[in-house]
Amino acid sequence: MYVRDAKNREEVWLLDRIEEMELDETAFRSRDYVVAIDEESHEKAGFGRIRIHKGGDEPVCELTSIGVLPEWRNQGVGAHVIERLVEYASDEGFDTVYSLTNASEFLAQFGFERLEPAQLPDSLRDRLATKQENIQPDAVPLRVAVDRFEVPGRLRTRFKKASAGEPEEAELEEGPEDFGIDPDEATYKYDTGD
Repeated sequence: MYVRDAKNREEVWLLDRIEEMELDETAFRSRDYVVAIDEESHEKAGFGRIRIHKGGDEPVCELTSIGVLPEWRNQGVGAHVIERLVEYASDEGFDTVYSLTNASEFLAQFGFERLEPAQLPDSLRDRLATKQENIQPDAVPLRVAVDRFEVPGRLRTRFKKASAGEPEEAELEEGPEDFGIDPDEATYKYDTGD
């Protein structure tokens, strides 16, 4: 498993996954994304975006639209997508990375801390209000200093062993009960009585 920059030809795939997961696609640009890829199957497992806001006094860096496909969840894929994005932010000279999300518990394990909306830079304060109105009503602001960001060892281990599994919400086979039939009491047209 590895994480690399998204390619232009993956734009449709990204937009489809973003829509399926009901993530934020505001100001979409495929070149802002990274994609997690399985080395053996070459399957895409997850993705995420770094968005730089240039309004205001200083540019601000935000992590957004982070998603992991159901069959790859709970294997450290999201952690490594986030790690790559934070590395990019650091390479671009950012000391702090923000996220406006409803996944605060997940991000807390990497060092992200919740802050009050009033503590956000102006461009992100407006964005938070828009996001809460249109996409994630329970989104909260978080930030991490890039030098304090850390991926827990257990997630590194999972990522090294990641493989596609059953999606979390696999469809179950329908049974008689799904149609209001009590299988213990039902008789069938061609019941032989055996």
